[in-house]
This record gives sequence, structure tokens and C-alpha cells, in this order.
Amino acid sequence: MSGSSSRMLTLLSLLQSRRDWPGAVLADRLEVTPRTVRRDVERLRELGYRITAVKGPDGGYRLDAGSELPPLLFDDAQAVAIAVALQSIPATGVDIDEGAARALATVRQVMPSRLRHRIDGIRFTRVGNATRVDPAVLEATTAAVRDQVVLRFDYGDVDRPARRTEPHAVVARGGRWYLLAWDLDADDWRTFRLDRLTPRIPTGPSFTPRPLPAVDAQTYLAARAKGSESVDRWPCIGEVVLALPAHEVAPWVGVDGTVTSVDDSSCRVTIGSWSWVGVLAAVTRFDADFTVVGPDALVEAARTLAERFGAASPR
Repeated sequence: MSGSSSRMLTLLSLLQSRRDWPGAVLADRLEVTPRTVRRDVERLRELGYRITAVKGPDGGYRLDAGSELPPLLFDDAQAVAIAVALQSIPATGVDIDEGAARALATVRQVMPSRLRHRIDGIRFTRVGNATRVDPAVLEATTAAVRDQVVLRFDYGDVDRPARRTEPHAVVARGGRWYLLAWDLDADDWRTFRLDRLTPRIPTGPSFTPRPLPAVDAQTYLAARAKGSESVDRWPCIGEVVLALPAHEVAPWVGVDGTVTSVDDSSCRVTIGSWSWVGVLAAVTRFDADFTVVGPDALVEAARTLAERFGAASPR
């Protein structure tokens, strides 16, 4: 791709990313003169893009909303992103595998041969998701969140009246999709799995969104998974010194804790769980000697667990 063509694609990408761009800012981002920006804008107009000159002290440009776009133009990074994203659809849990495959084939046809060759080379093993969400359910739920209207739905196999909720957010987590909503009948926050949800039509009246119980919906869902209401943090966090080098422990601790090297043969592990016994279970899975550092509740849990193990041993 020539420098001019690559620059025009970058310019187009910038114009699509926000409403107005001062000409001087575009020139600075593209590392060219304002005159070159004007020439590139004219070339994009000749290709069919409706770009309006914005008047004012700084001047600038705007890509008109609803423009009829000409054949698709992608730079290398965009082509790779599309290929990876569309091929990763089975792992998302949304039941649109066939549509994604057809979309990739369609997009591929409008790309130059060089980019077609590049995306054809992106092949990887895809792990399907056993939990499947109907795209119509995802669309209806996200629309209710966007429009801030009460959403009624049947949930699971429970024989009960339809749920009435004020939907606040849809969150993808761990291969599943969740709705965070205020349950009007329970008068409390609830999370619902989209694969168990069947929306009822029509939707209800509009509502004013409530303050979320955490800084955002993703944090709230993570907090609930750890037994908390608003903070993404385990209720029990303990510290031990484990008789293993840090590099052998760190890959298995993950996001639940931290590992700090003490010496070549031991490390300090801080890890959380639902309970103090759960913390000990996370440590003992490494099958190595360890010393409890604290807190006192973890020390007491270790003593209790030792007694249980002793009592469980055959005489």
C-alpha cells in the first residue's frame, strides 16, 4: 500500500472515530501539512465519502452520518482484526456462527488480493461454547438497556409469572452473557443469564436508571462471583510461604492472588477464596510444604483442618 493510500485510510478511520476534527489536529496526527489533509479529503470525496468542511476559527472536517459508503477499504491492522474477531465468534456463546462465517466470506471478497491472502493465513483452533445465546435475545435485551424500558421475560424452567425488570447492562463474562437489572418484584439487584431468558413483547414503560451497586456492571458481576456486593475482592485473603520457586507457582495463581519470590526454592503467596479453608485448599493443591503467615483466622483454620485430617486418617 502506498504512503498516500495508507494515509487516506488512517484519515478515514480518524473521521469515523468522532464527530468533528480540526484540520490542524488531523495534520498533526497524520504528520503532514494542512494542505495535504485538504488534498486527501478531496480524494475521499471523489471516492464517495460525504465529508463536510466545518467552519470556525480552527476549521475542520466531519464525516456525515448516514453516508452511503463506497466499497470497503481496510488497512492491514483492520483486516487482521476482522479475521480474528469473526473466527472467534463460536467462543462468545452467541449463536451466530454461520452468519459470522458468511460475513467473513463477504468482507473477504471486497478486499484487495494482498489483504485476502493475509486474512486467509489467519487460522486457529476455535473452542466452541456449550452455552449458546439466541442472537434475538441478545438484541432484545441490549435494546431494552439502550432505550431504558422495563423488560419482562420468562426465566429458566420455573413456573412463575414473568419477571419485571429495569435492565441496566449486559455483560459477557467467562463465556456466558448476563443481564444486570433491578428486579421490580424483588426490589433488589439481580443478575440473569441470557441463555435462560425469553423476552416478552411488548416491553414496559421507560424508567430512570438507578446508580449501580458497584463502579460498573463488570465489577459488580465479578464481585458477586466472589461473594461480595460491590468490590471485586475475595472475602478471605491469606498469606503463606510456599516451599516452591516463584516461577513454578505464579502461572497457577492467576488473578486470585500474587506471588513474590523469597529465594530460589520458596515464594510468598497471597491468595483469596470464599473461606479460610478455601484459601488453604488453594495452597495445598501445590503439594509442597508451607508456612502460614497470616492473618490469625487463617492460622486457626489451618489448625482446625489439621485436626480434621488427623481424625479422618485410618487408625
